[in-house]
Amino acid sequence: MECRTCLSLSGEKPLFPESRMYEGKYWVVEHAYPVSIKGWIVVMLKRHCEALHELTQDEFKELAFLQEKIAKTMHTILKSKKEYIACFAEGKGFNHLHLHLIAKPQDLPEEFKGSAVFSLLKVKEENISLREDIINLCKQIRKYLENSGSE
Repeated sequence: MECRTCLSLSGEKPLFPESRMYEGKYWVVEHAYPVSIKGWIVVMLKRHCEALHELTQDEFKELAFLQEKIAKTMHTILKSKKEYIACFAEGKGFNHLHLHLIAKPQDLPEEFKGSAVFSLLKVKEENISLREDIINLCKQIRKYLENSGSE
């Protein structure tokens, strides 16, 4: 089965190239797309790996740094009520280790709270009106990440 994350990272089939916010030694940060809320960040390991227990200590260190910076940055910019973090890496074509960091909007309807938020990811691109808003958000987050250095 082809790995859509590897194809995206290589540039062969990018998921949403305008959204790349960070490229570190081990991880790449992009915004999910298409999605019906702003602040759905995907953190992808550069090398193909399928389980958290396979990460090296240095990969975990950079990931911890990114989780902190992204969560705090999204709260600052989007005034998120809280931030969700999920790591399943079991979707068809997406077994490659990646994490979702989702800024939970203040007004998120009850039916989308918790793991139900993933239904907001399964939308058709033509139903999305947020493309430019997402690109602008990515530019803002990129500035925060660039100015924070690493570790």
